[in-house]
Amino acid sequence: MSEQNPAAQRDVPEELERVVAAEVSLGSRMRHVAVGLAGGCAAVLIAVLWVTEPHPLPVRTQAAFAGLIVIGLAWVAFAGWVLSRRRPLFARDRVLGAWLSLVATVVTGVAGTALAAARAATVEVLATALAGVALVAAAGLVLVRAQSRRRELLRLRDALRQEAS
Repeated sequence: MSEQNPAAQRDVPEELERVVAAEVSLGSRMRHVAVGLAGGCAAVLIAVLWVTEPHPLPVRTQAAFAGLIVIGLAWVAFAGWVLSRRRPLFARDRVLGAWLSLVATVVTGVAGTALAAARAATVEVLATALAGVALVAAAGLVLVRAQSRRRELLRLRDALRQEAS
């Protein structure tokens, strides 16, 4: 028999039950539906704008539109993956969403800074770069927190498995 506190042992299953319920709750599912719809609507809107242009767009604009469509479709795929899961994800969705956010933010920040460097004065380039750095830092913080939460939940799951055996 374990020498752990019996009250602490009872809290672990309750905590895991609460986490699993939150992951599969209606609110959580609706948030993922909203993310998928937002990504899909953005991708479709940009594609429609691109297709309905009366004259060919410049190559840089085509590349920007293609990148934004890919980002929108990535959010659709992410939401579809999360919503199709039947088992608890143990915050894997948070980590994947945070990575997706970080990549999209880095690409957008670099592209925005490059565009500003090609067309604007030093002040605008600096402002764009600083905004990009701030957004990348925020996305990085979200990723660190998501990874920490996932590690915490996996430790909790492993403790429960050890306790059960």
